[in-house]
Parts: sequence; C-alpha cells; structure tokens
Amino acid sequence: MIDLGISKMALIGAVALIVIGPEKLPRVARTMGTLLGKAQRYVSDVKAEVNRSMELDELKKMKDSVEGAAKDVESSIQTTTADFEQSWAEATAGLDTNSHTDTPLISHPEYQHPKKNWRLKRGATPSWYKARQGVRTRALSGAARVARFRPQKIN
Repeated sequence: MIDLGISKMALIGAVALIVIGPEKLPRVARTMGTLLGKAQRYVSDVKAEVNRSMELDELKKMKDSVEGAAKDVESSIQTTTADFEQSWAEATAGLDTNSHTDTPLISHPEYQHPKKNWRLKRGATPSWYKARQGVRTRALSGAARVARFRPQKIN
C-alpha cells in the first residue's frame, strides 16, 4: 500500500490549496471524504460476502459429513435389527407351540379395554362420597326440576 505520512499529507494539502483554491477546498474535501467512505463500505461488503461464502462452503461440508454419519448409523441399526429378529425367531421357534399339539405353551390373556370413557371428565371427589353427602351429580333442567318436586294428584 501507499505509505502516507504527515509530511506527504502536508505536501498534498499544500498542492491542493494552490490548485483548487481556498474557496472550493472544503467542498472538495467533503466530497473526497464521502467517496472514501463509500469505497470503504464497498470493500467491507465484499469482504463480508467472501466470508459468508466461505462459511457456507464449510457448513455444506459439515452437513454432508453429518448426513453420511447418520446414514451409516441407520444402516448399522437396520442390520443389527435384522440380526436380532433372526436370532429371536430362532430362539423362540421351539417355545411357540408344543411338539405334540398345536396349542401354545404360554398363553396370554386377551387384551380387555378398561371401562373408562376418556371423553368423560371425571372429578376428584369419589361418587360414593357425593352420594352420601347428597351432592347433585347430574344437572336438571328447570322443567324437569318442577316436574320432580310437583305434588302428585290423588285420584
């Protein structure tokens, strides 16, 4: 780069003062400052873009290596699973049925779904406690309540 010291700057300033003149020198200096700032911003933008592209290349390489490792792990898991299933089938081949009959030696009870309705919201207070205390568990409409407590007619 150009080595600009104090003496060279003073020489350039003196020549500019003589050539341009004292009236136009401040305006020219301002213009030169703005142009120099724009050039510095342009250079910094170019540097940032180069750095971004280098980082992007590094990230792509890292992504490819991670994907390769994931594929290796997936293939090893699949082979291990296949080997395990084969050995499990061989080990349980004699246990499934009795050699004399086709009935299984180990019988598992059928799955029975619990008698719970998951859509029904249940409270924390047990129903036996509510019945003993006289807590209403069902809401009655107004007409049903009137009909329930209306005195019966005697014929």
